[in-house]
Amino acid sequence: MASRRRTLNRRSSSRCLLSYVFFFLCSSVHLNCYPGDILKHGEYISRSGTLVSAGGTFELRFFITRSNTTSPKIFVGICYKWDRDTVVWVANRDKPLPANSTGVFRIAEDGNLRVLDSTSGEQYWTTSLERSSSTNRTVKLMDSGNLVLSDDHMPTSLWESFTYPTDTFLSGMKMDENLTLTSWQADDDPQIGLYTFKLDQQGEGHYVVIKKTFGFYWKSQMSGTFSSSDEIIPYDIADLCSNKSEFQKSPKKQLPTNRNLDFTRLVMNSSGQLQYLTWNESKRIWSLKWSKPEDECDIYNYCGKFGSCNINNWPLLCKCLPGFKPTNPAHYNWYFGDFSGGCTRNSASTNLDIFLSLKMVKASPPDLELKLANETECEKEYCLKNSQCVAYSYQEAGNSTQRGDTTVSDSSCWIWREYIDNLQEYPNQGRNLSVRAAQADIESTSKTCEPCGTYTIPYPLSTGEACGDPMYFFFDCNTSSGQVSFKAPNGPHRVVGIDPSTRNFVIQVNQEYPYARNSRIIPWLNDSLPFISTSTLITEVGNSTDQFKDRVEASRSQWKNKVGVLISWEPPMEPTCTSSTDCKNWPNSTCNATRGGKRRCLCHPNFLWDGSNLNCTKEGDFPKSSEAPSKEPSKDQPSTRRIQLTLIVALPLACLTALACIIIFIYMRNMAKRQVRRERRKQALHTLDSERHVKDLIDSVGSIQEDGQGIEVPFFDLECILTSTNNFSDANKLGQGGYGPVYLGTFPGGQEIAVKRLSSISRQGLQEFKNEVVLISKLQHRNLVRLRGYCINVDEKILLYEYMPNKSLDSFIFDKNLSMLLDWKIRFNIILGITRGLIYLHQDSRLRIIHRDLKTSNILLDEEMNPKISDFGLARIVEGRETGDNTSRIAGTLGYMSPEYALNGIFSVKSDVYSFGVVILEIICGKKNTGFYQSEEAMSLVAYAWRLWEENRVLDSMDQSLRESCNADQFLKCVNIAFLCVQEDPSDRPNMSNIITMLDSETATIPTPKQPAFILRKGLPNTASSTSQAHTHTEWTCSLGET
Repeated sequence: MASRRRTLNRRSSSRCLLSYVFFFLCSSVHLNCYPGDILKHGEYISRSGTLVSAGGTFELRFFITRSNTTSPKIFVGICYKWDRDTVVWVANRDKPLPANSTGVFRIAEDGNLRVLDSTSGEQYWTTSLERSSSTNRTVKLMDSGNLVLSDDHMPTSLWESFTYPTDTFLSGMKMDENLTLTSWQADDDPQIGLYTFKLDQQGEGHYVVIKKTFGFYWKSQMSGTFSSSDEIIPYDIADLCSNKSEFQKSPKKQLPTNRNLDFTRLVMNSSGQLQYLTWNESKRIWSLKWSKPEDECDIYNYCGKFGSCNINNWPLLCKCLPGFKPTNPAHYNWYFGDFSGGCTRNSASTNLDIFLSLKMVKASPPDLELKLANETECEKEYCLKNSQCVAYSYQEAGNSTQRGDTTVSDSSCWIWREYIDNLQEYPNQGRNLSVRAAQADIESTSKTCEPCGTYTIPYPLSTGEACGDPMYFFFDCNTSSGQVSFKAPNGPHRVVGIDPSTRNFVIQVNQEYPYARNSRIIPWLNDSLPFISTSTLITEVGNSTDQFKDRVEASRSQWKNKVGVLISWEPPMEPTCTSSTDCKNWPNSTCNATRGGKRRCLCHPNFLWDGSNLNCTKEGDFPKSSEAPSKEPSKDQPSTRRIQLTLIVALPLACLTALACIIIFIYMRNMAKRQVRRERRKQALHTLDSERHVKDLIDSVGSIQEDGQGIEVPFFDLECILTSTNNFSDANKLGQGGYGPVYLGTFPGGQEIAVKRLSSISRQGLQEFKNEVVLISKLQHRNLVRLRGYCINVDEKILLYEYMPNKSLDSFIFDKNLSMLLDWKIRFNIILGITRGLIYLHQDSRLRIIHRDLKTSNILLDEEMNPKISDFGLARIVEGRETGDNTSRIAGTLGYMSPEYALNGIFSVKSDVYSFGVVILEIICGKKNTGFYQSEEAMSLVAYAWRLWEENRVLDSMDQSLRESCNADQFLKCVNIAFLCVQEDPSDRPNMSNIITMLDSETATIPTPKQPAFILRKGLPNTASSTSQAHTHTEWTCSLGET
């Protein structure tokens, strides 16, 4: 009995000891055993560990960002537990961990929170508190999303993430003058971006967005009593930003929050928009409730001083007010989105100025507010007499034109001095504004039409019968909205800009309009109208469209399909008149009847009408560049004896001169045509000789000759290729292959082509060139590279392919950084694509083709990572139902050649299957087959993987970058298929059609593979006939001549 009791005691002691050890490992080593919300001194979180708040709302973890332009980066951040893609705080945003690092998050010995690489010891982030030896420090993730560092012996917290936010404001944060939200650099890059949101120091409860090197980008309620209601921060956002729920720096209690704001956040996004989002539980998405700036006109001072912005006038949003011009001399740039500098007055201010009335506009805050009895006193007694007054707005007592305004007891006169900016036109909001301008700049002649809103209507354009030139009465002014329309025969078009200095205006048309993409053939702009269409098409304002890709689609649809067409008007003829009084604005002219019966202000003798400058100019002073726009010169000029005498003398002389010029022109044109014909004949003969030479070469190959269709791609002239590649410059060089260098060629129209220049010392000779030209020209498949053309010139043999921006597969899978971009899904799709390409070559194409040189460097990747088989120099065609052949000239790449081909010269479709098996292993293992060392003796990747297969450890051969994304079942399936492909006996290897079935099917039975070929061979030969021995990587290319 005593013995039994001692046995039970020993068992109990053992269990206690094991429990203690297990507890020690889980609590002292790291937090990967289970996620908690507290991290203590000496504990850490590795890349697979997390901290989860007590209520399960937030999670602190490591996350990886990937982009096409940079290598993967690792950050430590806080996200929602149920939406891990939404990151609300990032610790090491300024210094991300590299992809190959072993990151940890811990409380360090000095008491600070740190993000470290445990391997190198390098620090990537710290809280930077004073050093402390206390071991009582803990860090806790609250359900509010706040990460709090505290000491058990201190009453307040030491550090909080809420005090140092990144781009997101959460309920419970304190919005004070020290808090800022800084945008991410991009949607997939948490590093510091261009935009910062913070409190406006100039007004309580006002906020601003600052852009680097730009200054103010957006302001809330920026105009005070002169703002519109949409600029005021909504109540729920103001409540979120208030300090009601400020954390009292006590780690002992949970942060008090407003339940309605628990699942809301305010984000300064990477495109410059401040967004307020709420969680929609039923749809499981974040709903955008409010954002600013909403569009381009919402950007602070987008059009500069005295420039007006109208979002409905896409794409020419900005225009100078009447009486003003662009400050930048290159004002033509306004048509292409350069609104920098704003506008300036055409003339200096005087007491004779008038005030231009603008309706329903918003503007910057006024400089002065006066209490005056009426608007006349505001305009004439104060503003007109004060040279610094540039604009005013008057509001009578008790009136309010805006929603949300309070009724005023006294009439108010708001005054702007020196300049007025941030002008925006809003049909349904805003106030009336009067802007000072010189009358001569607005109404330059008695015939000039009055401005329409913010539009200047220059002479001769006409918006009514009483102004402008009747020939130009194609415009309409909507006085209520201040909008100008162009009355075209096919209907009215919105005018979005008028430039008197260049005689241009821009109309808005839909992109779907049949002539929107070729404004030169707009049918209604014919010779009967005084308007000329240009080739200029305005489709967007700079890059501003991208900044507002997230705005509400309903508002974007108003302008996203609009383009602007630039139209010029011809200089007018002399103004029409009824009496000489009508000609007072045109000196040196008198109202006379023309030969056509019309009365016009005709210039006095010795004066000529200058339609560009709208005046009568002395004959000797008439500028050579001036145009004579009159469409009726023979009818509208006065008939005088002097003119008749001049015509009698000048006409015969002009006819003789014209006849001589015509004869000389015809002679020179014929000579030029003869020269062109000679050059074309010479070029055609040269091209014909080259093509005939190539075809003669092609016809010498019997198997190809039977096809009978010859070359199916164009022949390119060498000069054209030299021009496109900048004479084969190093700057255009894409890489170096076994057959020679490859260059990037840019052809007319911007088309990019890969140009392969066969080297004179290349192992690809005439036979291989013939194969490449004929075979690829006849093959059409999405997984085969396409041949665009060819060229032969003396010793030059050149092939032109479609350009593959991602180059070859081996450049990705054998590169430690680039391989991170190829997750398991992409690699599996690449394997499927290669399989389909080989099926096409072996059985589906009109020619049965054996590639003979399949390897990862001959697999190209397009912009979407789709594989394309290339390099058909060694390919062979087999006739009829034959599937193989033999040769005494063995050519290929060691490590990829099947044993029957490498040793006996026998090749078949099963030779390609063997190469494909090696390619599969390289893709999924991330290692080259040749030059692979895993033990003291040299072994290939096939041998290494086979050994792991026999030991049931083949998953250990997986590329390390696939650990997180790999599907283990698919990986094992790929390894099994690869070993089936590399079996010794060709008859044991499957056909490509069987392989695609095994890859695609989840239920297909896959045979057990036999031992691969070459498995007992040690290493590789020390010597080989190779054209690649100068390369640093270990790849032998074998080419044995005929014996």
